[in-house]
Amino acid sequence: MSSSMTAVRVHNQGTPDVLQIDSVEIPKPKVNQVVLKVKACALNHLDIWCRSGLPGLKLPLILGCDVAGEITTLGEGVTNVKVGDKVLVSPGISCGTCKHCLAGDENLCRYYHILGAGCNGGYAEYVAVPGINCFPIPKGLNFHQAAAIPLVFITAWHMLVTRCQMKMGETVLVIGAGSGVGSAAIQIAKLHHCRVIATAGNDAKAKLAKELGAEEVIIHSKQKIADEIKRLTEKRGVDIVFEHVGPAVFEDCLASLAINGRLVTCGATTGPDVKVNIPRLFYKHQTIYGSMMGTKGEFAHLLPFFDQGLLKPVVDEVMPLKEAKLAHEKMEGRKQFGKLVLDPTIN
Repeated sequence: MSSSMTAVRVHNQGTPDVLQIDSVEIPKPKVNQVVLKVKACALNHLDIWCRSGLPGLKLPLILGCDVAGEITTLGEGVTNVKVGDKVLVSPGISCGTCKHCLAGDENLCRYYHILGAGCNGGYAEYVAVPGINCFPIPKGLNFHQAAAIPLVFITAWHMLVTRCQMKMGETVLVIGAGSGVGSAAIQIAKLHHCRVIATAGNDAKAKLAKELGAEEVIIHSKQKIADEIKRLTEKRGVDIVFEHVGPAVFEDCLASLAINGRLVTCGATTGPDVKVNIPRLFYKHQTIYGSMMGTKGEFAHLLPFFDQGLLKPVVDEVMPLKEAKLAHEKMEGRKQFGKLVLDPTIN
């Protein structure tokens, strides 16, 4: 086997043009690591932030959080998987020894980082990851579908189930149905027998959101979210707002909450600063939650729902690894519904 591989790296942050196809050395596993032959790597907005200017990154960097592949090499100490296993990877990496990790809250670890951001990721033919982060691919799913699961479903599960303690029969507003995390949130809310209202940018995405389980869809390019929520809920508002966009929708999201409503956010794709009407927040006993990724325990809990067909990965398009630039442009243009997936095995 050759000692080199093809990878897409960021040497200098900027537009999609900075994504560079390089020949680099195949990684060797450290203690407790495995090396995977990457069969698929899905895109996330984190890839765009890392490429465009997220501070503190060590460059050059191979992007890519969501990986599915086949194990080729085991490092010392790995016992939970073997060579030849077909796996998907939980992308959150932590120290494993601090009080948060020992309590199963590794996403609160001060050394927590994400594959493809804090270390080299899956835009490559091979990647080294902790063995403990590898999970069997749910039955009936191919590599492309498996790669569309980890980050967005872990994130959405942690936001709705763990942070908001979502209850059966509640009404949930999901912002951005066409995003990977939005398409996951719709399904998780329906799995818990909630009423789902989603937002989408156009009629085509609205139709797909309804196919995933949304009862109603607000076309945010034509309709004001808060006004439509008042109409659809007879002025009551929603119990939960699932938010990851930031200032473009934040005031509308808060105005859409019912008494005792909870807003949970994991992103700020339109900017970092928002306005909050504090009197309304405390008069109505409302809560704003921040949420960062999730845990391997949550991932292990949700994966069987894919085995049972109760949750499904949403793949928009599969593209060759060499077309990473085009994939970034498509994602930034919000032209996809669900996940874009890179495959280093196709030309």
